[in-house]
Amino acid sequence: MRLAKLVRRDLGVDPEIIGVTSDSRKVKPGFLFAALPGVNVDGAAFARKAVEAGAAAVIAEQDLDLSVPTVICRDPRRGYALAAANFWGRQPQTCVAVTGTNGKTSVANFCRQMFASAGHVSASMGTLGVTVSKPGEADLQVTPPGLTTPDAGDVAELLMRMCQLGVTHFAMEASSHGIHQRRLDGVRLTAAGYLNLTQDHLDYHGTMDAYRGSKLRLFEQLMPRGATAVLNSDSEHYPFFAAASVVSGQRVMSVGETGQGLKLLGRALLPDGQRLSIRANGQIYDVNLPLAGAFQASNALVAAGLCRAAGISLSDTFAAMEKITGAPGRLQRVGVGARGGEAYVDYAHTPDGLATVLEALRPHVRGRLIVVFGAGGDRDKGKRPIMGQIATALADVAIVTDDNPRSEVPAAIRAAVLAGANGAKEIGDRREAIRAAGAMLKDGDILVVAGKGHEQGQIVGDKVYPFDDVEEVSMALDLVHG
Repeated sequence: MRLAKLVRRDLGVDPEIIGVTSDSRKVKPGFLFAALPGVNVDGAAFARKAVEAGAAAVIAEQDLDLSVPTVICRDPRRGYALAAANFWGRQPQTCVAVTGTNGKTSVANFCRQMFASAGHVSASMGTLGVTVSKPGEADLQVTPPGLTTPDAGDVAELLMRMCQLGVTHFAMEASSHGIHQRRLDGVRLTAAGYLNLTQDHLDYHGTMDAYRGSKLRLFEQLMPRGATAVLNSDSEHYPFFAAASVVSGQRVMSVGETGQGLKLLGRALLPDGQRLSIRANGQIYDVNLPLAGAFQASNALVAAGLCRAAGISLSDTFAAMEKITGAPGRLQRVGVGARGGEAYVDYAHTPDGLATVLEALRPHVRGRLIVVFGAGGDRDKGKRPIMGQIATALADVAIVTDDNPRSEVPAAIRAAVLAGANGAKEIGDRREAIRAAGAMLKDGDILVVAGKGHEQGQIVGDKVYPFDDVEEVSMALDLVHG
């Protein structure tokens, strides 16, 4: 494809482009290299290296005095995303995205399952990687777990690959980092969902206003006019997202207890989940959701709204809701203790996420609610004592342990958590903490190990050591049995 067609500009020199990348190490002869400004490194510093490797053109914020054409963009990240989308071309006919501090992974996975249940070849992309579902077939894991929102060029290529696999309905997580860094700017969206907004990622965004602003950009700039914004009306930040959507010319479908499009009238606990009473289109529907917790009801309603926006009928949407399974590491039931009690693993790593999980499990507890948790290193330090306070307030037994300390001193992170965790126990070694909690478990108790969910490693310094909370909890229960 010619450069002028790729960047939609008239150019004096118009080379043929055979690839697009922002990684100078991946440049091959004929590639378009995007010199993107970064948090730690400026891509412009690698532009000459890219040209030496054969780059036929460069996208940059300013003229870099190179021997190849430079496409100057006020916003080179957006320019790169749009160029990559033009290069790869094809995308599934229906693409939806979901943003929020907590619940994105669950909603993207729910949408994929519900699209497939309605007879469509579907896919989801996010923290758990890219998964394809074909009706009547086993799921296909296309990429392993990784970034919530990959590089814009990778997103564009993956969307083309989805088309090659027959995918017509695609659901993706939209992280605040991904939105802010323009990784989704080339995706043609049919609808987008908003879940919630609570403290997280302030190490990156700086303030809650900036954090919210990144998520609002999904509706203000990425969604086309006439698309549908599916918004959780029970969130305190709902008015901001509703206003942004209306001003941007989108249809607003509000969902939740105060919603109008899909209104949750009530929830009744069931042994294997909950029964939801939902008003939609003037009628009341009873839906048996096979997942526990008010937060899962909220997640499922946003997923249902996205399915409706994608053209799935109400009857097919609600029928599909009754078949969905939880995403790995999201309130995942691991097993039963030797003396009774149940053990769960969850990805909750924010104050709101931890509170949501503990509140969801409390109605099912007849004995003690036990939580093992920590806080990640090199991340928002302000949330650490808040998480400690929440754990001791909502659980009967709280054990503070390590959770990806990265470059920080683990004991210092634990101390910050314990500053707000009056009465909590401290067991630094995560494996020992899990085993100690498993040994406590007895009839009527519930144990939840929070923070890592699906993750397969513990990051200490610059190394990643194999560590799987689900496997560790299962082993702890077996040790008690032994």
